[in-house]
Amino acid sequence: AVDAVREVGDPTILATFTVVAALLPMGFVSGLMGPYMQPIPALGSVAMIFPLFAAFVFTPWLAMRIKPSMAALEKAAEREHATERGLDGVFRGLLGPLIRNRPLGWSFLLGLIAAFLGSVTLLYTTAVTVKMLPYDNKPEFSVVVDMPEGTALGATVNLTRQLAEAVRQIPEVTAVQTYAGTAKPFDFNGMVRHYYLRGQPWHGEVQVQLTHKKARDRSSHEIAVAAREALKPIADAAGAQITVAEMPPGPPVIQSVVAEVYGPDAAIRKQVARDMLSLFRELENEGSLADVDTYMPDEYQIVRFEVDSEKAVRRGISVDSIIRNVEMAMGGYRLGDVKRGGMVQEPTYIVMQVPLAVRARAGRLGDLPIATPDGQTVPLAELGRFVKARQDAVVYRKDLRRLEYVVGDAVGRLGAPIYPMLDLEERLQSYTAPDGTVLSGHYTGAPPDDGRPGFEWGGEWTVTYETFRDMGLAFGVALVLIYILVVWEFGNFVIPAIIMAPIPLTLLGILPGHWVMGAEFTATSMIGFIALAGIIVRNSILLVDFSAQQVRGGKSVQEAVILACKARTRPIMITALALVAGSSVILTDPIFQGMAVSLLFGVLVSTVLTLVVIPLGCVSAGKSLRRVAGVREDAPSASELKPPEASVT
Repeated sequence: AVDAVREVGDPTILATFTVVAALLPMGFVSGLMGPYMQPIPALGSVAMIFPLFAAFVFTPWLAMRIKPSMAALEKAAEREHATERGLDGVFRGLLGPLIRNRPLGWSFLLGLIAAFLGSVTLLYTTAVTVKMLPYDNKPEFSVVVDMPEGTALGATVNLTRQLAEAVRQIPEVTAVQTYAGTAKPFDFNGMVRHYYLRGQPWHGEVQVQLTHKKARDRSSHEIAVAAREALKPIADAAGAQITVAEMPPGPPVIQSVVAEVYGPDAAIRKQVARDMLSLFRELENEGSLADVDTYMPDEYQIVRFEVDSEKAVRRGISVDSIIRNVEMAMGGYRLGDVKRGGMVQEPTYIVMQVPLAVRARAGRLGDLPIATPDGQTVPLAELGRFVKARQDAVVYRKDLRRLEYVVGDAVGRLGAPIYPMLDLEERLQSYTAPDGTVLSGHYTGAPPDDGRPGFEWGGEWTVTYETFRDMGLAFGVALVLIYILVVWEFGNFVIPAIIMAPIPLTLLGILPGHWVMGAEFTATSMIGFIALAGIIVRNSILLVDFSAQQVRGGKSVQEAVILACKARTRPIMITALALVAGSSVILTDPIFQGMAVSLLFGVLVSTVLTLVVIPLGCVSAGKSLRRVAGVREDAPSASELKPPEASVT
């Protein structure tokens, strides 16, 4: 037991630290995805270090306490020898020709490079699509309704009821609740999308509750897509705009595809936003975008009471008193609240207002009595008049700069925002702004100034860019840390590069695996790729360490690498199969499917390739391996030494 720990002690410790080094940088991911990422390096590092002590302490102790019989040990030894004989024949037949036949070795290397490029091409051809996070299977979604500005509350109520009746026809729907002229209790998604500010008569919402995910065949996203197709004709007939808002699996955003339009003045900004809306509509008709809209409200009229200050002053009535009376008549003045028991969470306010049939007609409100200081009353009509006016447009600002929003949701097979964004960029090449500017989107920040019209891509793209940027930097830092650790262990700069060579080979399994499974390459896929870098380096370390031991014992480099493969294949394959078994548990989870595919397919393909690439790399860098083993370059190996001829006496 002691010899077993001594044999694998150093490479096991180093391999554990390489996995920790691969995971730790992910804790520094910034933006909204930061809180989602931080538990992974913390828990993953602890989960690697504690089992290290268990492997060195408890496993040998248990092996001594639970001793098999000698007969069982003899049978195990026979199986072990038979397995080693088979592996010896496999690796000598596989590695021997590649080592001795130089053209064959170069052909193998070029084949690996071609396979790597072919795997990466799956991303370029969209055979494997990229997305921040896939839709989760949630128990609810909502339909946000926007009637034309100025629509009466009754029309909004009628439409929301029609939409609710249509939604109830979906078999997976268990409950529906409608809201008109007010916002529903908002969640994290509603807070980011500012749904709590929706309180106009033309604002509505339909909250939809679904059966438990185990009691239905379709996911919540598939049901939401079906609901959009069923409800859009009803909304179009009423001149309304609907948005099917699903609960996001990660950080919520305004909408998946967002164009933030900047410009020198309001007229140019609005015109550019309208033109971009037309381009968004084209993609909506083609099926790659849905729920296309802008935040620019349509112009509508309001009824305002203009106070005749001269008449009001002559009768001793202040403007504030008139405003307060009109506000009270319209139901906007709270007299107090009902005092009830302590179990009530929210107060019930006492509101006095004129009946709807009266306050809906400005002429009837002219009879509203206004009290004078001497106790008399004066009709409201004698203190001013009701006039129709145009409502001032809403002004949106971001970082103190005025802008307009054009939004849409990416739908279909290419559900990530980057694909419709690239399509829109191509269509914008033939578009010219009102001032003659050729528009181009800014992906990593707003346009530098407002002197010329321009726009920035926001929404889900911002979170996607920040997350993959930070994870890419984390991956680069992880590679540097792994290289430093391996250099520290072996005291050589060439061997660590060979040990890390299988890391890109994981993509030969990861990307085709996503293609086979029909899965999107998501942020969790990237997490699996980074974690797999540390895991696959462990296998390389075990092979190189054993090869160095054999070279130190007098074996040639070629013989040493074959013996290393023969001795280390079984523990390497057991570790790989254990990882496959662990990752298969989350293979059906919508969010973590990408991680499971990366770990499962990546470890299978890269493990097999590691058993070929690492020996070939060690043979190519034979001088470096001999230096690591502490053997002089000019010293012959034991296999090269011939025994002296026997003398005849």
